[in-house]
Amino acid sequence: MQRIRYSRYLKSIIMLLDLTVIASIFIFFFISRNESLKYNKETWYQNIFSLILLFLFWVLLSGRTKIYNIPRNLTYTLFLERLLIHFLFFILGVLLIGKVSNNVFFSSDIYWLSLYLFIFIFLVKSLIYFAIKYLRSLGANYRNVMFLGDSHSTEILKNIFTDRKDYGYRIFEYENSNINSNELVAFWKKNGIHTLFLSMENSYNEWIQNEIFKLAEDNKIHISLIPSITQSDFFLYDLGYIQTQPVLNQARYPLDYYSNFLMKRTFDILFSVIILVFICSWVFPIIAVLIKATSKGPVFFLQKRYGFHEEVFNCIKFRTMVVNDESTTKTTSVNDSRITKVGKFLRKTSLDELPQFINVLKGEMSVVGPRPHMLSVDNYYKPKIGRYSLRSMVSPGITGLAQVNGLRGDFGDVEVEMKKRVLADAFYVRNWSFVLDLVITLKTVFLVIGGDKNAK
Repeated sequence: MQRIRYSRYLKSIIMLLDLTVIASIFIFFFISRNESLKYNKETWYQNIFSLILLFLFWVLLSGRTKIYNIPRNLTYTLFLERLLIHFLFFILGVLLIGKVSNNVFFSSDIYWLSLYLFIFIFLVKSLIYFAIKYLRSLGANYRNVMFLGDSHSTEILKNIFTDRKDYGYRIFEYENSNINSNELVAFWKKNGIHTLFLSMENSYNEWIQNEIFKLAEDNKIHISLIPSITQSDFFLYDLGYIQTQPVLNQARYPLDYYSNFLMKRTFDILFSVIILVFICSWVFPIIAVLIKATSKGPVFFLQKRYGFHEEVFNCIKFRTMVVNDESTTKTTSVNDSRITKVGKFLRKTSLDELPQFINVLKGEMSVVGPRPHMLSVDNYYKPKIGRYSLRSMVSPGITGLAQVNGLRGDFGDVEVEMKKRVLADAFYVRNWSFVLDLVITLKTVFLVIGGDKNAK
């Protein structure tokens, strides 16, 4: 087994950096607002307890928000979501402590304190996040892994590890299709294998599978099972317990709860009104003139797509192609001759999607959600990819988790990329939160400003 020596030390160092930033910000605010107590030793001794209290609160809260439980495949989107949730709870706790105590240490202006604290915590943790990613992409801090049991799901995971060098996985191929206990153990020791990924679609009989699990346990090899993405009940049930007896309950998704739906719908309406009034009111006429001046046809392009619970609606976009008979059946390709010069710019900046805020106000779409496809695309992939219809359990979005992570489904091996996209959408449906929507929205703004390299 690969020996992992530095992981716990790294987490400890990151935590100490966070606590150093917190201490520095609080001390700075205390000194700047209490000049007369700057050299009062008794006051400093008294406030050491306050600082220790803050440290304990931060550390205890991290056990709930899991900001130090950072898996290798954690995306920056989810990283920011955890950080925002943790920070909001921390500031709320500081505010409550300040209200119930008369300690001068907590009497600083909470608004400026929160701003400074967030900026510095955000910068430090983001710098650490990207530094670790960069070091892994160079080959440091890696994990040695292997796969058993070839399947579509296995190939997708291998493809992800190959594309994302920053995850820090080294794949070792085990060529022998027949499992021999001595050879398998020797392979693990020779290559320092840390994790064995075992496909649940494998062709091994029950005895061999049990032998693999026993050998892995004896040799301290971590096992991760890869479920089939075509398995019909993969997302249908959640594991629960009645006392000690495990039971499988039919899954309820976050947006099945009315309070969550109401929060999301309120955000959709407010955000859409702001965009339509302050941006679209003057951008729409400019884009309309450019489209009409450079090509014949209407300004807007309406295309039928599946929405919530697969209800068909007219998705509104700015027209980016010349008028053609294949617009509802043929997807775009690299250097597609149908795309106009203005259309290429609109697609690159995602400005062609702006009219969809009208769809959002009508309740047909959401600001964030799985991107709706052409009906022909949905009809093609629905029988080929298991749980594809899970995407329709929430309203389709102008942007989504798949889009901000570059998963557009139309590059390279199209079917593999589409499966990745569907998995991202399924993850969003099962793990929705308001903060996740905010983070995805923020990342989308940055993509619009910088241009999406994956846009066609």
